[in-house]
Amino acid sequence: MTSRGLKATARTSSEARAVARTQTLIKGAGGIGTVRKTTLPGGLRVVTETLPSVRSATFGIWAHVGSRDETPALNGATHYLEHLLFKGTSRRSALDISSALDAVGGEMNAFTAKEYTCYYARVLDTDLPLAIDVVCDMLTGSLILEEDVDVERGAILEEIAMTEDDPGDCVHDLFAHTMFGDNALGRPVLGTVDTVNALTADRIRRFYRKHYDPTHLVVACAGNVDHQKVVRQVRAAFEKAGALTRTEATPIGPRAGRRVIRTAGRVELLARKTEQAHVVLGMPGLARTDDRRWALGVLNTALGGGMSSRLFQEVREKRGLAYSVYSYTSGFADCGLFGVYAGCRPSQVHDVLKICRDELDHVAQNGLSDDEIARAIGQLRGSTVLGLEDTGALMNRIGKSELCWGDQMSVDDMLARIEAVTPDDVRSVAQDILGQRPSLSIIGPLKDKQASRLHDAVA
Repeated sequence: MTSRGLKATARTSSEARAVARTQTLIKGAGGIGTVRKTTLPGGLRVVTETLPSVRSATFGIWAHVGSRDETPALNGATHYLEHLLFKGTSRRSALDISSALDAVGGEMNAFTAKEYTCYYARVLDTDLPLAIDVVCDMLTGSLILEEDVDVERGAILEEIAMTEDDPGDCVHDLFAHTMFGDNALGRPVLGTVDTVNALTADRIRRFYRKHYDPTHLVVACAGNVDHQKVVRQVRAAFEKAGALTRTEATPIGPRAGRRVIRTAGRVELLARKTEQAHVVLGMPGLARTDDRRWALGVLNTALGGGMSSRLFQEVREKRGLAYSVYSYTSGFADCGLFGVYAGCRPSQVHDVLKICRDELDHVAQNGLSDDEIARAIGQLRGSTVLGLEDTGALMNRIGKSELCWGDQMSVDDMLARIEAVTPDDVRSVAQDILGQRPSLSIIGPLKDKQASRLHDAVA
């Protein structure tokens, strides 16, 4: 037998051992809400949630890449690539991609975050095979032509300009920079005008080949779907493109933590001629894997998560100092942020900051009342369930869970974790998070005398 024959025999034997592995991760009653996962040879994971009572389905592909995977010179490459995958493949033009979903009344879009990217389509259940074929074609067969890169550059620069024209949005990018500095987490997802102008088709293609390997992808599908049919259709689409090997490959695990330098007591002011001053006062939060995140969620809800929250009542209802005021948390693989946002007249900035700082300090030292905690738990439980009432939200949940945690949690388990939060849990996490020295980001037309007093808010 020739050496070529020996290699062929060994490859055939290896392929015979490489089989798809299917698991039931969450067993729903009567099959409703059942979550299944199949890992294909080549490392591609397919996760579905079955809901026979609906007539829609949402199909998405999650990529284990975000803006924190970029070097300073590549800042914006992940988002740029997201745009380019809609520009055409060897099988479809950009018009073919958009018209295919429009013709069946479907919706198709994508989003880029700091640690992942997602491409998705929502369609009638009968049109799911079309959605699978189109989205898989985009992910595996994108051409990334020089002319498309040049055309899309203009659209992305306009998107950057649009964001900068919205200071209520832009201030959160500024806060990330205030907290993380010139770290990948501190740079904007969209990139900057300079970095976007410097990106070339060749550099983006290399980025695409590095980060869109099947071992880096998770396919998620929710709605009136049959798991095995989805797996067969996805496998056929990837194999047609030559993007899925028949040999075993290990999927990449959840993102590992690494040391992130965060600052305290830092103030950044971006002078803009706006009618309002846009303020974010905040401090380091928790990583998304931290078990205390459930208590932090209750704390966040009670502090600034609704109309009955402390900040809303103190800043808006009692004093009328702001129309929009809220708190929020952001969790990453190894760190997190807690922030309080308010938009107010420039002349009221110091009053708003003092009230917010006083409330944060008071809760850090004294905790919340039992009534506040009970109300926050009820609000959080209700919003969790109501936020999962469509197939798009369900697809997001199972896809992100597989990519970021490597497992699934049922809605009942989530509700139980929220319900189990005690006043002591909330008091402890309030001391740990709110007891830290905050940092401050502001966009607005503050005068020199006002600006000179900003450090008082973080002292």
